[in-house]
Amino acid sequence: MRVFAIADPHLSSRDPKPMDVFGGTWQRHPEAFFEGWCRVVGEDDLVLVPGDISWAMRLEDALPDLEAIAALPGRSVLLRGNHDYWWPSLRKLRAVLPEGMHAIQHDAVRIGDVIVAGTRGWVVPGGPGGEAHDERIYLRELQRLRLSLAAAASLGSGRLVVMLHFPPTNPRGDASEMLAAVAAAAPHALVFGHVHGDAPVHVPTIPGTVVRFVAADALRFEPALILP
Repeated sequence: MRVFAIADPHLSSRDPKPMDVFGGTWQRHPEAFFEGWCRVVGEDDLVLVPGDISWAMRLEDALPDLEAIAALPGRSVLLRGNHDYWWPSLRKLRAVLPEGMHAIQHDAVRIGDVIVAGTRGWVVPGGPGGEAHDERIYLRELQRLRLSLAAAASLGSGRLVVMLHFPPTNPRGDASEMLAAVAAAAPHALVFGHVHGDAPVHVPTIPGTVVRFVAADALRFEPALILP
């Protein structure tokens, strides 16, 4: 089973919302997203989707977007992004997810020999535009990451992949407790998205870990192969 990742599909089938304010790369982006997925992903593969999945405000309006993803080749694991306002309680979400689609929130899931953990994350302190309330949310997300990593450890051995929506560093690449928590878990891979267009993003280095920035537009809407 190969593992791919692509964040930020920003689908909106019920109420289409253009994304080309972030540049021409986003023109026809839903079609590009589906075509890119089908081009590289096989039925036996796993695709991680770390956040900003649908612009919908309610679960019932997001379901067509989730079903469209679930109809693609392979299986998928979803993580909540900062724009996934439709995301309800995890129990309610898991009750309606299509077959082959999974979701994590402060916990972890095993699919074959792959264990997926993670949390949304938030703005890392010290970066531009950070406010006092950002640090409170960041610290809460840090605790959720630790809970998720503990849940992953309880699932036994396997190929550990950590998903974040926000980058684990600020644009300058300053060290953070979130990055340190991930590094201490020694995952096989770390993926994150959130940043679009020409906004700066720092991709950190963790020895022995594949680290990939997987925002959809940065990947030209083709899922990145994370683990062969």
